[in-house]
Amino acid sequence: MNKLMAGLVFAFIFMVAATTAHAADPAVGTWKLNLAKSSFKPGFAPKSQLRSYAETPQGLQLTIKTVAANGQETVATTTFKDDGKDYPITGNPDFDTIAVKRVDENTVNSTQKKAGKVVGHGVRSVAKDGATLTFKQMSFGADGKVTEDTMVYDRQ
Repeated sequence: MNKLMAGLVFAFIFMVAATTAHAADPAVGTWKLNLAKSSFKPGFAPKSQLRSYAETPQGLQLTIKTVAANGQETVATTTFKDDGKDYPITGNPDFDTIAVKRVDENTVNSTQKKAGKVVGHGVRSVAKDGATLTFKQMSFGADGKVTEDTMVYDRQ
Protein backbone atom coordinates (compact mmCIF):
# COMPACT_ATOMS: atom_id res chain seq x y z
CA MET A 1 0.00 0.00 0.00
CA ASN A 2 2.86 2.41 0.74
CA LYS A 3 4.34 2.03 -2.76
CA LEU A 4 0.92 2.57 -4.30
CA MET A 5 0.26 5.63 -2.15
CA ALA A 6 3.70 7.07 -2.90
CA GLY A 7 3.13 6.49 -6.60
CA LEU A 8 -0.25 8.22 -6.51
CA VAL A 9 1.18 11.19 -4.58
CA PHE A 10 4.05 11.48 -7.08
CA ALA A 11 1.62 11.27 -10.02
CA PHE A 12 -0.62 13.94 -8.48
CA ILE A 13 2.31 16.29 -7.84
CA PHE A 14 3.56 15.76 -11.41
CA MET A 15 0.11 16.48 -12.88
CA VAL A 16 -0.30 19.65 -10.82
CA ALA A 17 3.17 20.86 -11.78
CA ALA A 18 2.55 20.11 -15.45
CA THR A 19 -0.77 21.93 -15.56
CA THR A 20 0.35 25.00 -13.61
CA ALA A 21 3.78 25.40 -15.16
CA HIS A 22 4.09 27.44 -18.33
CA ALA A 23 7.01 28.61 -20.37
CA ALA A 24 8.13 32.11 -19.55
CA ASP A 25 8.00 34.57 -22.40
CA PRO A 26 11.52 34.58 -23.88
CA ALA A 27 11.44 38.40 -23.88
CA VAL A 28 11.36 38.54 -20.06
CA GLY A 29 14.39 40.51 -18.90
CA THR A 30 16.13 43.75 -19.80
CA TRP A 31 17.29 44.62 -23.32
CA LYS A 32 19.60 47.44 -24.45
CA LEU A 33 19.26 48.92 -27.94
CA ASN A 34 22.27 48.18 -30.12
CA LEU A 35 22.39 51.27 -32.36
CA ALA A 36 25.11 49.80 -34.61
CA LYS A 37 22.85 46.87 -35.58
CA SER A 38 19.62 48.89 -35.82
CA SER A 39 18.20 50.92 -38.69
CA PHE A 40 15.77 53.82 -38.66
CA LYS A 41 14.04 55.00 -41.82
CA PRO A 42 13.82 57.97 -42.30
CA GLY A 43 16.64 58.05 -39.76
CA PHE A 44 15.47 59.31 -36.37
CA ALA A 45 17.49 57.12 -34.01
CA PRO A 46 17.35 57.67 -30.26
CA LYS A 47 20.52 58.16 -28.23
CA SER A 48 19.63 55.09 -26.18
CA GLN A 49 16.78 52.80 -25.22
CA LEU A 50 16.16 50.07 -22.65
CA ARG A 51 13.23 47.66 -22.84
CA SER A 52 12.29 45.65 -19.75
CA TYR A 53 9.74 42.83 -19.74
CA ALA A 54 8.44 41.25 -16.52
CA GLU A 55 5.72 38.67 -15.96
CA THR A 56 2.91 39.77 -13.64
CA PRO A 57 -0.45 38.17 -12.75
CA GLN A 58 -2.10 40.73 -15.08
CA GLY A 59 0.16 39.87 -18.05
CA LEU A 60 3.52 40.90 -19.43
CA GLN A 61 4.66 44.30 -18.16
CA LEU A 62 6.75 46.34 -20.59
CA THR A 63 8.74 49.43 -19.66
CA ILE A 64 10.61 51.34 -22.38
CA LYS A 65 13.09 54.01 -21.27
CA THR A 66 14.24 56.18 -24.17
CA VAL A 67 16.66 59.05 -24.50
CA ALA A 68 15.79 60.82 -27.76
CA ALA A 69 18.36 62.34 -30.12
CA ASN A 70 17.64 65.74 -28.53
CA GLY A 71 18.29 64.36 -25.03
CA GLN A 72 14.64 64.23 -23.94
CA GLU A 73 13.87 61.22 -21.76
CA THR A 74 10.59 59.30 -21.90
CA VAL A 75 9.28 56.25 -20.10
CA ALA A 76 6.45 54.25 -21.66
CA THR A 77 4.71 51.47 -19.75
CA THR A 78 2.03 48.90 -20.44
CA THR A 79 0.85 45.54 -19.18
CA PHE A 80 -0.66 43.27 -21.81
CA LYS A 81 -1.55 39.72 -22.73
CA ASP A 82 -0.87 38.22 -26.14
CA ASP A 83 -4.58 37.76 -26.79
CA GLY A 84 -5.04 40.39 -29.52
CA LYS A 85 -7.03 42.76 -27.30
CA ASP A 86 -6.19 46.46 -26.90
CA TYR A 87 -4.27 47.41 -23.73
CA PRO A 88 -3.46 50.99 -22.67
CA ILE A 89 0.09 52.28 -22.83
CA THR A 90 1.24 55.44 -21.07
CA GLY A 91 4.19 57.70 -21.79
CA ASN A 92 4.22 57.20 -25.55
CA PRO A 93 3.15 60.25 -27.58
CA ASP A 94 2.63 58.21 -30.77
CA PHE A 95 0.05 55.67 -29.60
CA ASP A 96 -2.18 55.00 -26.59
CA THR A 97 -3.07 51.30 -26.96
CA ILE A 98 -1.29 48.15 -28.05
CA ALA A 99 -2.70 44.77 -29.07
CA VAL A 100 -0.35 41.77 -29.11
CA LYS A 101 -0.87 38.37 -30.71
CA ARG A 102 1.56 35.45 -30.35
CA VAL A 103 2.81 33.91 -33.60
CA ASP A 104 5.08 31.26 -32.09
CA GLU A 105 7.21 30.68 -29.00
CA ASN A 106 9.66 33.50 -29.86
CA THR A 107 7.56 35.88 -31.97
CA VAL A 108 4.62 38.23 -31.41
CA ASN A 109 2.87 40.70 -33.69
CA SER A 110 1.53 43.98 -32.34
CA THR A 111 -0.80 46.72 -33.50
CA GLN A 112 -0.54 50.23 -32.07
CA LYS A 113 -3.46 52.66 -32.06
CA LYS A 114 -3.96 56.32 -31.24
CA ALA A 115 -7.54 57.38 -30.42
CA GLY A 116 -8.77 54.09 -31.91
CA LYS A 117 -6.96 54.50 -35.24
CA VAL A 118 -4.18 52.09 -36.27
CA VAL A 119 -0.89 53.99 -36.38
CA GLY A 120 1.60 51.13 -36.46
CA HIS A 121 2.42 47.45 -36.66
CA GLY A 122 5.34 45.65 -35.08
CA VAL A 123 6.96 42.24 -34.96
CA ARG A 124 9.02 41.32 -31.90
CA SER A 125 11.20 38.24 -32.09
CA VAL A 126 13.72 36.76 -29.69
CA ALA A 127 16.60 34.78 -31.17
CA LYS A 128 16.61 31.06 -30.37
CA ASP A 129 19.75 31.51 -28.25
CA GLY A 130 17.94 34.21 -26.23
CA ALA A 131 20.75 36.75 -26.67
CA THR A 132 19.05 39.24 -28.99
CA LEU A 133 15.61 40.69 -29.44
CA THR A 134 14.59 42.30 -32.73
CA PHE A 135 11.65 44.67 -33.04
CA LYS A 136 10.56 45.66 -36.55
CA GLN A 137 8.17 48.58 -36.52
CA MET A 138 6.18 50.24 -39.30
CA SER A 139 4.48 53.48 -38.20
CA PHE A 140 2.00 55.68 -40.03
CA GLY A 141 2.32 59.38 -39.16
CA ALA A 142 -0.58 61.81 -39.06
CA ASP A 143 1.02 63.43 -42.12
CA GLY A 144 0.78 60.13 -44.02
CA LYS A 145 4.51 59.42 -43.87
CA VAL A 146 5.60 55.88 -43.11
CA THR A 147 8.62 55.05 -40.94
CA GLU A 148 10.25 51.64 -40.89
CA ASP A 149 12.55 50.85 -38.00
CA THR A 150 14.45 47.67 -37.20
CA MET A 151 15.67 47.80 -33.63
CA VAL A 152 18.09 45.16 -32.37
CA TYR A 153 18.54 44.73 -28.62
CA ASP A 154 21.12 42.84 -26.59
CA ARG A 155 20.07 40.99 -23.44
CA GLN A 156 21.47 42.61 -20.30
